[in-house]
Amino acid sequence: MARRLPPPQLDDAPLASGLYVVATPIGNLRDITLRALDVLAAADLVLAEDTRVAAKLLSAYGLPKKPLERYDEHGAERSRPKALAALAEGRRVALVSDAGTPLVSDPGFKLVREAAAEGYPVIPIPGASALLAALSAAGLPTDRFLFAGFLPPKSAARRAALEELSPIRATLVFFEGGSRLAASLADMAAVLGGEREAVVARELTKLYETLYRGPLSALAADPQLADPKGEIVILVGPGREAEASAADVDTALADALTRLRPAEAAAEVAKALGLSRRDVYQRAMALRADRSGAGG
Repeated sequence: MARRLPPPQLDDAPLASGLYVVATPIGNLRDITLRALDVLAAADLVLAEDTRVAAKLLSAYGLPKKPLERYDEHGAERSRPKALAALAEGRRVALVSDAGTPLVSDPGFKLVREAAAEGYPVIPIPGASALLAALSAAGLPTDRFLFAGFLPPKSAARRAALEELSPIRATLVFFEGGSRLAASLADMAAVLGGEREAVVARELTKLYETLYRGPLSALAADPQLADPKGEIVILVGPGREAEASAADVDTALADALTRLRPAEAAAEVAKALGLSRRDVYQRAMALRADRSGAGG
């Protein structure tokens, strides 16, 4: 007979002094770790992007009320010295954002850097992340990805940023607001290529969670994405590698043949340019024959 496990309980071990970077749910309140609850229950001070959101989170889990300090782009300069002073006194400080993992397009970088520089422990409490949640469900390559955060709001600056990202052979991940989604998708299609495979993830972990898949040109024209509500993650698959020209192959082989035998040179060049080893080997032998003939 299966034995029923008891309900989880908060850890009673005392929490050491330090700065705890705590991930919170991105939508569904159940997406919080037991360790995060332990830390929030024991923290002496909670730094929050919005203290009202943090207060609701503490209340939802029946955690004790505690000092909440605003820590956003406007209040960080005022709150950071207070947080560092609390750490100097041996207190436990928790940093949370409105949703997800702090510092991922959210405030906290300067605090973490200064706390670490002064020798205070900085402890990550991992958990929900819109970036990773979207990437895990998108069905795009995950062996290499680049998180680019929010693009500039103006089209000219946005296109310039996309031009810089265009050559990168990795899945690109962006955050975007619903009101700018259509314009951003249109600029992505124009700069990155309308055929690039992409996914728009909306309202992740929430009731109306939806993932839209297709080429950028189709997503840019989709009326459902004209002005959607909620938080948006855009993922764009890597572009196709440009095929190496015959001149590129000959140049690479000419260099490789000065160091290696034809078979080894062909293997090196084929791997570097993503070409058939057999075809490159045949070209290497032809180049070698041409050189021999010229020398005779």
